[in-house]
Amino acid sequence: MSVNLKGRNFLTLLDYSKEEIEYLLDLAAELKDKKKKGIPVDIHRGKNVALIFEKTSTRTRCSFEVAANDLGMGSTYLDPKASQIGKKESIADTARVLGRMFDAIEYRGYGQEIVEELADKAGVPVWNGLTNEFHPTQLLADMLTIREKFGKIEGITFAYLGDARYNMGNSIMIACAKMGMHFIACTNKKYFPDRKLVERCKEIAKESGATITLTEDVNDVKGADVVYTDVWVSMGEPDEIWEERIKDLTPYRVTSEVMKIAGDKAVFMHCLPAFHDLNTETGRVIKEKYGLDEMEVTDEVFESAQSVVFDEAENRMHTIKAVMYATL
Repeated sequence: MSVNLKGRNFLTLLDYSKEEIEYLLDLAAELKDKKKKGIPVDIHRGKNVALIFEKTSTRTRCSFEVAANDLGMGSTYLDPKASQIGKKESIADTARVLGRMFDAIEYRGYGQEIVEELADKAGVPVWNGLTNEFHPTQLLADMLTIREKFGKIEGITFAYLGDARYNMGNSIMIACAKMGMHFIACTNKKYFPDRKLVERCKEIAKESGATITLTEDVNDVKGADVVYTDVWVSMGEPDEIWEERIKDLTPYRVTSEVMKIAGDKAVFMHCLPAFHDLNTETGRVIKEKYGLDEMEVTDEVFESAQSVVFDEAENRMHTIKAVMYATL
């Protein structure tokens, strides 16, 4: 199958077929190999991209800026203080202005409807760097990492522990459904993914051979290839939520016992940042308020040989570069 993604937006993996996702992963692997060998890939010289960040980031910003530079492009970073988006200028007007100045736009922020409106009005490709609902570039990086570790994607059992209602839980479930992986959301039932999205993914799974399991029993991660978690409170949520999340989700912390249930072959993954020690300001505040040294994952697991979190982090840049390369 010949795949041509030129001019396409990248807003959610729901918009992409299994073949198109595989193409992006193959391209990312090729670009990664060339990066390691010092082979230039600056095919987009003279182009410029706008990077809108209503939510700050380390990995996403660095990935987009380095990838753009490697491809020969200029990039302009716009944080909440550096633009009028949503304040003095509407999303639609912002899109129409930036679409005339830039060859593509990245958006990282809040509701999915914002990036959808940007894509509708801009007239150039728009890439989702993260919204409340979806985080597709992270899942490309995760799948590339899984393929590197296991030699395949199809048939992998992917267990997610924690709050599965938002961008990571949603995006992992979609990726599993599309690519024929077995998804397990292991959490308090209050934190299961949206029922309508679950049903949509189950329909997709019928074609790919994937399975989708929602469970409150940690023992159900037995035999999982991937054990994944994320922070319990997302950026932009009020601090008061911490106490409730700690109570509800501490039983689903990824510990050495959880990894033993999964098995020796399992890898641990996390989209980062992770609260696994007291070496951050947030970690120290949590310790002071709630007496916890660790949150969603123990330091023992995070620093273990099974942890591939920094491979994932690096692969953000290679997979984002593939998206930029292909859609431009």
